[in-house]
Amino acid sequence: MAQDVSRGWNFSSRNNVRHHTEEITVDHLLVRRGQAFSLTLYFRNRGFQPGLDNIIFVVETGPLPDLALGTRAVFSLARHHSPSPWIAWLETNGATSTEVSLCAPPTAAVGRYLLKIHIDSFQGSVTAYQLGEFILLFNPWCPEDAVYLDSEPQRQEYVMNDYGFIYQGSKNWIRPCPWNYGQFEDKIIDICLKLLDKSLHFQTDPATDCALRGSPVYVSRVVCAMINSNDDNGVLNGNWSENYTDGANPAEWTGSVAILKQWNATGCQPVRYGQCWVFAAVMCTVMRCLGIPTRVITNFDSGHDTDGNLIIDEYYDNTGRILGNKKKDTIWNFHVWNECWMARKDLPPGYGGWQVLDATPQEMSNGVYCCGPASVRAIKEGEVDLNYDTPFVFSMVNADCMSWLVQGGKEQKLHQDTSSVGNFISTKSIQSDERDDITENYKYEEGSLQERQVFLKALQKLKARSFHGSQRGAELQPSRPTSLSQDSPRSLHTPSLQPSDVVQVSLKFKLLDPPNMGQDICFVLLALNMSSQFKDLKVNLSAQSLLHDGSPLSPFWQDTAFITLSPKEAKTYPCKISYSQYSQYLSTDKLIRISALGEEKSSPEKILVNKIITLSYPSITINVLGAAVVNQPLSIQVIFSNPLSEQVEDCVLTVEGSGLFKKQQKVFLGVLKPQHRASIILETVPFKSGQRQIQANMRSNKFKDIKGYRNVYVDFAL
Repeated sequence: MAQDVSRGWNFSSRNNVRHHTEEITVDHLLVRRGQAFSLTLYFRNRGFQPGLDNIIFVVETGPLPDLALGTRAVFSLARHHSPSPWIAWLETNGATSTEVSLCAPPTAAVGRYLLKIHIDSFQGSVTAYQLGEFILLFNPWCPEDAVYLDSEPQRQEYVMNDYGFIYQGSKNWIRPCPWNYGQFEDKIIDICLKLLDKSLHFQTDPATDCALRGSPVYVSRVVCAMINSNDDNGVLNGNWSENYTDGANPAEWTGSVAILKQWNATGCQPVRYGQCWVFAAVMCTVMRCLGIPTRVITNFDSGHDTDGNLIIDEYYDNTGRILGNKKKDTIWNFHVWNECWMARKDLPPGYGGWQVLDATPQEMSNGVYCCGPASVRAIKEGEVDLNYDTPFVFSMVNADCMSWLVQGGKEQKLHQDTSSVGNFISTKSIQSDERDDITENYKYEEGSLQERQVFLKALQKLKARSFHGSQRGAELQPSRPTSLSQDSPRSLHTPSLQPSDVVQVSLKFKLLDPPNMGQDICFVLLALNMSSQFKDLKVNLSAQSLLHDGSPLSPFWQDTAFITLSPKEAKTYPCKISYSQYSQYLSTDKLIRISALGEEKSSPEKILVNKIITLSYPSITINVLGAAVVNQPLSIQVIFSNPLSEQVEDCVLTVEGSGLFKKQQKVFLGVLKPQHRASIILETVPFKSGQRQIQANMRSNKFKDIKGYRNVYVDFAL
C-alpha cells in the first residue's frame, strides 16, 4: 500500500527564527536561499522506509514554472546524485513521521513557491501531494549569496532595522527626519511580492521575469522602476508643484507602511504624492523586506545634469536672483537615493559592494524611469562606462557648476565652480542615531589632484562616447579649478589665467540669529577690500524661496546697498527680512536663498555671493509613560506647539511606530492659538519586543512637517 501523508506536514517556527524572518511571521514558512530549513511529514498508514521508499520534492515559482529556467526544480531524498541544485536529506525517521531538511541554492529566484512531493514506494506505486506554499528570500547571511554581507552589525542595521533617519535641510543645517520603514509589518511581504508581479517585465514576459529574480541586480532595477509610477502603476506619484490638494504633501509622510498598504488597498493605484526621500524610503522598505541590505543616502547640493556633459548650468539676473533655465539643469538642495549591497559579476572585479539605486523619476534608463545599480566605487574612480547609469550618478556628486549672467536677452558665461556639487553625503550610522558622512566613498577630496584626475577621466570617457552620436566635444571642455569660500562668492569675469583676475573685494553673508520659523531673519553682508585702493560698491540684494530640487520661486525681498571701502577695510551691512515679508512665499521645504551681486563703479568686475537658509521648527516631544512590555498597555505623551504668532487651523497629529501601533494613528486637533503649547496622551499595546521607534508629525494650514521621534525598548512579557 502506498504511503499517505494526508495527515499533513508541519514546519517549526524555529525555521523562521534561524532564517531571521520571525519578525515577519511565525505562522507561515518564510526562509532564505542557501540555508537549510526543516519539514516534518506525517504518514497515516506506515512510516517512511529509507532504501525502500523514495520521496521526490517539486518546488515551483511563478505562473509558468520551467525546469530549464530554474523556476521549477525536482529533487529526491535518495542519496544518489541529483542534477537539481536544490537538495534534501533525512534528519529523523519515526513510526508515523519523518523530518527532512531542504535547501535552495544561493542563486535561486526569490518569491512565492509551491511545494509538492511524490512518494515512490517499494511496491511500485507513486502518490503525489501538494503540501503548500513558502516564500524564499535573499540571504545576506549566506557567503554564497550575491547579497552576502560579512558584518553582523551591518546586517542588523541594513536588513533587520525597521526604522531610521533620512537627512534633509541644507549642508549648513542638516536635519534628521525619522522614518518608519516597517518592512516586517503585517502584509508588507505580500505587497512586496505583488509589486514584482505588477512590473512591466512580469506583465510582458512572466516566465523570464521570474527566472531572473535570483539576481539582485535585476530585482533592484525592477523595484526601482516600480517605486515611481511614470511607466506603470507604480507605488508613488511624484509631485514638485507645491499643489497637493488631491493627495498628501510629501513632507507629511513618516513611514512606508501606510504608503504601501494604500497602494495595495486601492488596486495598485499610485499613491499621491512623493518626492525623493519618500521614493528612497519606500524602496528601502521593499529591498530590506526581500533580504537585500539597503540604506538611505542624502547628497547635499546634488547635481541634476540633463545633457550629460558634467556641467550644471545656473542662470542669474543682474540683481543676483537665480533664474529657472530651459535645460532644466539644477542643483538640488538635497537629494536622496538608496545604496544596496550586492556582488556585481556583470562588472570587472572590485566593483561589487554598495550600489546606487535612485527611484526618483528624473531620467530614463533603458526606456524606463529608474537609475542604477551604479557601483559606488566606479563613481569614485570615474568609471562612467560601467552599468548602470553611472554617468548620471557621477554628475550628482561631482559635476562642475557653470554660472551664467542673463542680461538683455543674452547669456554670458561667467564662472565654473568645481567644488559646489556633492557635499556631506550622509546616512544613518550603524546601530546608532548619529549621522555617518560617507562623502569619501563617492569622491576624492575636493581640490585634490586625484579628484581632478578622476573628473577628467570621466569627462574623456563621456566625450569619446558622445562623438558616436552627437558633436558635443566643445561642451565637454573643463575650465580651470577655482577655489571658493563657504558662501560661494564668484568672480563673474570670464575665467582666464591672468594675474589681474584675482578678486580684490569679497562678499559674505552671516546670520546673526538662528533662523526660526515665525521670527524675523537677521543677517549682515560682510564686505572686505583686500586691495590697497579705495573701492565704491553697489550691491543688489534679493531673497527668494527655493524648492529642495533647486527650482526657484519669485523673489519677495530686495534691497540695494552702497558701500565705500578704504584699503584693507571691512564693513558690514545689516539686513532684516521680517516674518510678514517671507511667510506667504515659503515653500514646504522652508528654504530661502539670499543673494548679492556687487559691482565697482570703476570696474566691470562683479562679485556674486549667495546663501541658503533653512528655517527650523521646534520639534515634537514624545514621552513614554512607564515601562514598555509586549501585550501590556502603554501610555505615550505627545507635546507639540504652534511656533507662529498667528492662529493655525486644520491641525492633524500623526503617530506611528512598527511593533508599537497596529496602524498609523491620526488625531484631529483643529485650531491652535498663537504660540500655544499642548499635549495629548495616546494609548497603545506593543506587540513586538526589542528596540522600537515612535515617529510623529503635525501639520496645519500653515506648516506640514513638524516632526519628532522617541526610541523605546520593549521587553518581553513576564
